[in-house]
Amino acid sequence: MQISRLILIIWHIFGLPLCFAKVYNNFRDLPSKHYDFVIVGGGTAGNVVANRLTENPNFSVLVLEAGGTNANAFEIEVPYFSTRGVQPQFDWNYSTIPQNALNDRLIPMQRGFVLGGSSSVNRMFYTRGSADDYDRFAAVTGDEGWSWKGVQKYLAMNEKFERPADRHNISGQFNPSVHSFTGINAVSLPGFAQNIDSMVFDAVAELGGIFHFNEDYNSGKPLGFSWLQRTVTTQGHRSSSATSYLAPEFIERKNLDVVLNTRVSRVIPSRSNQSSSGLAFRTVEFVHDLDGPRFTVEASKEVILSGGVFGSAHILLNSGIGNSTMLSRLGISPLVNLPSVGQNLTDHPIVETDWLVNSTQTMDDINRNTTVSDEDEAEFNKTGMGPLVDSSAGNQIAFFRVDESLTERYGDPSAGRDSPHLEMIPGNGWSGIPPATGNFFSLGIAVVSPASRGSMTINSTDPFAPPLINPGYFSSPFDIAAMRQAMRIALKYASAPTWKGYILSPFGALANITAASDDDVLDEYIQNSTFSLAHPVGTVAMSAKGADYGVVDPDLRVKGVEGLRVVDASVFPFITSAHTQAPAYVIGERGAELIKANYERG
Repeated sequence: MQISRLILIIWHIFGLPLCFAKVYNNFRDLPSKHYDFVIVGGGTAGNVVANRLTENPNFSVLVLEAGGTNANAFEIEVPYFSTRGVQPQFDWNYSTIPQNALNDRLIPMQRGFVLGGSSSVNRMFYTRGSADDYDRFAAVTGDEGWSWKGVQKYLAMNEKFERPADRHNISGQFNPSVHSFTGINAVSLPGFAQNIDSMVFDAVAELGGIFHFNEDYNSGKPLGFSWLQRTVTTQGHRSSSATSYLAPEFIERKNLDVVLNTRVSRVIPSRSNQSSSGLAFRTVEFVHDLDGPRFTVEASKEVILSGGVFGSAHILLNSGIGNSTMLSRLGISPLVNLPSVGQNLTDHPIVETDWLVNSTQTMDDINRNTTVSDEDEAEFNKTGMGPLVDSSAGNQIAFFRVDESLTERYGDPSAGRDSPHLEMIPGNGWSGIPPATGNFFSLGIAVVSPASRGSMTINSTDPFAPPLINPGYFSSPFDIAAMRQAMRIALKYASAPTWKGYILSPFGALANITAASDDDVLDEYIQNSTFSLAHPVGTVAMSAKGADYGVVDPDLRVKGVEGLRVVDASVFPFITSAHTQAPAYVIGERGAELIKANYERG
């Protein structure tokens, strides 16, 4: 069903910001070609930086976004439609190289190819991670500004906690004292009640132990079962960096321009007496058509790469910034030897487990029955409520630590005692497009403090050739042991007395598995079922100033050069023990503040 222009206007009137003005499709159409800052990537962090820098009317900013507009894209504005997967026109359509530990399967790596980046296509989970995660950032970078205490102001600047779409009483479902109600990006609790909501928590009470209620996992201590928070507005729409940080009151600023459909090939150096390499990178080269002419634009102050975990590293390598030996072998002139570029790639692996249930009140029919979908869409358009206002089939989330026997044997890759190793997401239905028949209960289980590390590299001098992505899933023995334990936790949870009579039987290959199954039986299921939770980070990692590893300093400047920073999730030195959207916003907010402070002094 196509949404009409009238409904789009109504959306705008009732609170959904859409981006129309000051967004161009061609560099030639810009009223000016002179900017203080050029931001490469209008994604999660890039739009934050654009917004905050243009708060100063003396700064002029240009954003170059590879994808198209988020406006009029009903399929990405409706939260529940995210369960259908990302349509190709909004995705970079990357895949990994064959993964040895996953029977050589190629795993899709979802990344947003649209204004707003991955914040426009993700499932909108708002999870900050643990306080330990940020304190580890501070410890490894030597900068207390990245500590849990240090990032509180940036969390507050980002978050605007709102009532859910159905405006129900949310008392006891979150802790108001750890949230901000005055930021830019909407966050809310579930806006559509699921028939299993009470059962989820009844099972927690029955089992006890590691199964316990946590009023608010975003307090810095996430362990336990909580109500899920998402970046969804009270009107029931996705809140992305494009709809929030580039809302009409911001995009209309005279000192901000955005150009879409712009593929950046590299940054170009000039001589500098200020950097250890003698180089400054303030010129960006780009195209609108892959076979078309190349354009350049220069930033008088800085270029900020916000191309994401793959895009920023890719541009650095194409620019001659990376492992000099590898670049020379490829035929790219090495300019700055930073061997860490593209290394340290880290992602969260996830496995779904599913059970057939004795119910017709699941979410399964929305994604397989056109009549049901159309009815729900009509309700959404008319009232801004109904099942489409939430971005998954479940309203809860849970975090766990593994048994100490595993950390004693393999070491502990988590950031601290309050940091989870595992995540579990209950779902009132299949996680994506379900089988043709049946109603389901699902548990998505993920390793959120993995020890495995991978890499992203290139094998071509063509700057637009896709990168080689190798997350190295389960290359560490800790991760496979942790995922086995996650499966056993899921099986135990599904056996709680409250599910008796509701859960009928495990579905598919899960039918051959019990909590007592041998490791090799669990491993076979894991190898055949694992996919990406779409949280890759770390390819342009922060390290302390003067460190002989890493790519950027704690102020996010690329080491050894002038005029170039990276502000996105690629700078994470470690992956956070939760979904990475909220931490990416923190990177954007603090990155912008660091840049502003540098040029507003004196």
